[in-house]
This record gives sequence, structure tokens and C-alpha cells, in this order.
Amino acid sequence: MTESDTLPQVRRFLQETFLYMRPDFDLQEDTSLLQSGVLDSMGVMEVLGFLEETFGVVPTDQEITEANLGTLRAITNFVDQRRTAQPAS
Repeated sequence: MTESDTLPQVRRFLQETFLYMRPDFDLQEDTSLLQSGVLDSMGVMEVLGFLEETFGVVPTDQEITEANLGTLRAITNFVDQRRTAQPAS
């Protein structure tokens, strides 16, 4: 799976889960999800569940940072890096 595969899945999840009542919200790849009010602490937990269920990626406590999960681009890059680093099953 590449960024071209990951990005639309993450975007769709964020839009369907957090932005369904804000259809005019322009979710850019570098929009801060916390500062813009898209995510709060409970939303971060939902994103973590989505990452595990969809991509098999379970961030460590140290990886749950704004640098890894703060924007659409950050989430996509984090998922792609983790999936690349995981040994094939």
C-alpha cells in the first residue's frame, strides 16, 4: 500500500467520522486536526482504532504525537512508514 492508497482512506475516515456535520470544511493535507477542532482527545482514540483495524498499525505511547497524528499528511506518512518497517507475515 502506498501513500496514494493510504491518503484517501484516512481522508474518508476523517470526513465520515468527524466532518459529517461540516460538509463545507476544507480538509487539506496540512490542516492541524487539533487546532481546527476536527479532533479532540477522544477523536485521537478513534483514529488509533481506525489505524489498527484498517492498516494493522498500533502506535506506541511515544508515537502518539501531533507530529505523527496531527494532520492528514502526518497520519498518512506515519502509517506508510510503519507499514514499510513491519516484517511481512
